[in-house]
Amino acid sequence: MKEAKSTRCKVLFTWSGGKDSALALYELQKTNGYDVHALLTTVTEDYGRVSMHGVRETLLELQAQSLGIPLEKVYITKKGSCEEYEASMRRRLVSFKRRDVLTVAYGDILLEDLRRHREKKLEELSMKALFPLWAADTSTLGRGFIDLGFRAVVVCVDCEQLDGSFSGREYDEGFLRDLPRAVDPCGENGEFHTFVYDGPIFGKKFTVDTGEVVLRDSRFLFCDLIPR
Repeated sequence: MKEAKSTRCKVLFTWSGGKDSALALYELQKTNGYDVHALLTTVTEDYGRVSMHGVRETLLELQAQSLGIPLEKVYITKKGSCEEYEASMRRRLVSFKRRDVLTVAYGDILLEDLRRHREKKLEELSMKALFPLWAADTSTLGRGFIDLGFRAVVVCVDCEQLDGSFSGREYDEGFLRDLPRAVDPCGENGEFHTFVYDGPIFGKKFTVDTGEVVLRDSRFLFCDLIPR
């Protein structure tokens, strides 16, 4: 007897390692209508760290192992152009399209320009975008993240938008309470980035310690995380 063909939508998930990615993945898995084939993450090869977030590649791998989802890395150079990034991403997307994975999921919430850009690039490949968290209230999302049992650390702060003392803090009720009113609770404007190390979507648990805090480009304060 032939095995019944799955009707679930095949998805490639663009994974940053942060809380919005974790919440979006949680929403996809909750519906059971999606088959997440892989996590796609951009890594700066010169540093061996997740681009923009500055998280060690080893921690990214621990996340993927705990989630039980294959990890696909797109490597870029530290001074690479937007054209380099787009070309590298396009090649990887084409490779998934050949495997009949035609939908790409993102953790974006509010930025219309970014959404249109993503949709345009995918349309060029006859692929489509999926935004599980789109237009949700970010205050509700932030508190929901905590209530669900997720745990995350703030790994990068844009000091032009938020005081650097927030770097290295746990993303918890205290963090949300202390945020200035002008700062989005989910950091949707790039005010801060996080790394998630626990929560309902993870299998094998792991923990992290905070390490050195470094200022880059006279603006971004990165807190190094070390696997315990």
